[in-house]
Amino acid sequence: MTHSKFDEPAREALRDCVGEIEKSSDAELVLIVRARSGSYRHADYLFGSILAFAGLNFLLFSPVSFQVYWVAIDVAILFGLGTLLSSRSNIIRHLLTSKRHRKEAVRTGAAAMFYEAGIANTAAEMGVLVYLSLLERRLELIADRGVLKGMPALDWNRILFELHQAGQKPEPETLLKGLRDLGDLLAQHLPATGENPNELPDMPRFELK
Repeated sequence: MTHSKFDEPAREALRDCVGEIEKSSDAELVLIVRARSGSYRHADYLFGSILAFAGLNFLLFSPVSFQVYWVAIDVAILFGLGTLLSSRSNIIRHLLTSKRHRKEAVRTGAAAMFYEAGIANTAAEMGVLVYLSLLERRLELIADRGVLKGMPALDWNRILFELHQAGQKPEPETLLKGLRDLGDLLAQHLPATGENPNELPDMPRFELK
């Protein structure tokens, strides 16, 4: 998954979608797209260690003779190279981490962002966070108490499942469709009353570096 698809035109299209949702419902929706929800340095070091170990075995069992001091130098270089390659590859980091670890990283990141972005502080408790993390290919949906009180549990769980599915293929078009479906549900159960000001920015927050 490259980040290039989440470019400025995609950001503007998503902003317009958020604006339409807030016109038709009392919800205050914030969209955040992040490159990752954790540092994953342990995966980088693990890949560096694997590459260094493979290099060490080659040096030890190769029929070609090497000076002893080259062994330590080559192993160190391979470790550094492997760490660097992993730090620039979502695929390697994804392969070298467990599904549980990635899931917890996204949940922790989403929960922290719910408070950091002020979504938990809306006057009518109508904040909704849609949080997409690209490396993990996961999407989290968090809503404040005002939204959950007015939303039938069956309908909310259905849209939650659909958005989780959309997060597994993180594309702007897929995300737009999921947001529109969420907007329809919010408009149905929490229609706009004209009494809820726009407290949070509509422009999606992209953190892709």
